[in-house]
Amino acid sequence: MTKIRKQTASMLTRDGIRLDADIYYPDTETDLPVLLMRQPYGRAIASTVVYAHPSWYAAQGYIVVIQDVRGRGTSGGEFRLFVHEVADGIDTVNWVSQLPGSNGQVGMYGFSYQGMTQLYAASAHLPGLKTICPAMMAYDLYADWAYENGAFCLHTNLGWAVQLAAETARLKNDAIAYQILYAASRNLPFYDLSPRFTESLNKYAPNSFYAEWRNHPEPGDYWQKLSPNLDGVDLPMLHIGGWFDPYLRGNLRLYKQMVSQSHFPQHLIIGPWAHLPWGRKVGARDYGANALSFVDTLQVRWFDQFLKGIDTGLLNKPPVYLFEMGSNQWRYFDTWLQRNQKSYCLASTGLATVRDDSGTLIPQLESFDELPLLSAVTDVFVHDPWRPVPALGGHGAIPAGSFDRCAIDSRTDVLTYTSAPFTEDLCLMGDVAVEVFCYADKPTFDLCVVLSEVLPNGIVYNFTQGYATVSLGQEITPVRIELQPTCMKIAKGNALRLSLSAACFPAYPVNPGTGICPGEIPMMDAQIITVSVNCGGNLTSKVLLPIA
Repeated sequence: MTKIRKQTASMLTRDGIRLDADIYYPDTETDLPVLLMRQPYGRAIASTVVYAHPSWYAAQGYIVVIQDVRGRGTSGGEFRLFVHEVADGIDTVNWVSQLPGSNGQVGMYGFSYQGMTQLYAASAHLPGLKTICPAMMAYDLYADWAYENGAFCLHTNLGWAVQLAAETARLKNDAIAYQILYAASRNLPFYDLSPRFTESLNKYAPNSFYAEWRNHPEPGDYWQKLSPNLDGVDLPMLHIGGWFDPYLRGNLRLYKQMVSQSHFPQHLIIGPWAHLPWGRKVGARDYGANALSFVDTLQVRWFDQFLKGIDTGLLNKPPVYLFEMGSNQWRYFDTWLQRNQKSYCLASTGLATVRDDSGTLIPQLESFDELPLLSAVTDVFVHDPWRPVPALGGHGAIPAGSFDRCAIDSRTDVLTYTSAPFTEDLCLMGDVAVEVFCYADKPTFDLCVVLSEVLPNGIVYNFTQGYATVSLGQEITPVRIELQPTCMKIAKGNALRLSLSAACFPAYPVNPGTGICPGEIPMMDAQIITVSVNCGGNLTSKVLLPIA
């Protein structure tokens, strides 16, 4: 086994701030490339919640640097969310490229915030940065991280804000605030917040980003300035995502842009994973041994290819690796899937909130033979903010993943539309959307859209979903909601179900129905909302599926 030597070293940024890092050196006299991770959680963790320890990467023939970003861990300065990551990223890449034993070639890896620091550094067009492996991160911070189709991502953002604030309180040795925030992290206060909690969060949430994000519910200059900009960047990248990760939108947005502008290879891998961990079981489903993460070995091959010039064979394989849930096998493609979508129309007897057999999904190609079923019908459901439809799995809730949602689908404030059992396997690969003709008796409302696999024994496993805040104009147009992309095989004999509701709490805040942003009015002022959905006729709602 290669002997690894660890040391702690510091650098100074251009404005004189000390940044600390752990450096792992393999026992060799040969100059080596550097792998860099910049993170805000204390460098000893080193993202080992999903990756192998840095010493393992060092043993593969790399100098590995794990750095505390400004104001975190033992690094100096004030931590302001994403504000300093471009300049500090530039200074850090230049520093590590000149470390003793470095050959000047630098690659970066990491997920979540550590994925973002890669993008900020790459945006500076640094000559020493040769490749990056961004995993599970946003690109457009508004649309990929803070909000989803106009709805604030409450559970993930509040949980993260509390985590960061608690760490800041710990670094400042404020034991009382730390205890308040730590206790809140175990039972997040999604309803009216206590004064002690609010005071602690506002005091230690870096730059009060949580409040700032909630105060910017629309895209605009605030988000554009905060988000990384990789226009004109040309680097080989290994993009890593998960079907149940809340930031998959960002992974795909970045991947598609880089494919369109880069001369270098862009590889994409999406597993059946949530944000963490990356294993075979997500939620209530076991996806088998093939779902175990091979990201560490894949990244080493990637770095060998682009930092050491070794022909690893990666470039001879299709660049898109997608895990197909259901068959639990990896599928390989030359490009992201741009398939023609097939429509499944919503049909109903008007009792889709009450009976499982009232709402149906009918393939559009067969609809001409199903005219009696597709006569115009309106399904009506009532959203009561006192008992909002709860979140269960998917990509926005914690824990994420696939669960049996049969009990939720039995609620009378949830519309369900179920296909006939399939006579052959149905394979879905790519982008999924719904178009819903609907209206409500309030100025604004939310729509939660869930697609599930229905087993013969009645178990209902969700596999993709979407969420949107809706404000309708005068014209009659469908509400289009993009769901999380997917790769799913529904086995012969099983059925497909679409579920519609007006809440998914606490993944997203309860829409008060007043046109005022959630959080700006007391919960007691939230309105009961009646939502009507058109089925059949000239204004039929439909699901758009990427049929393989």
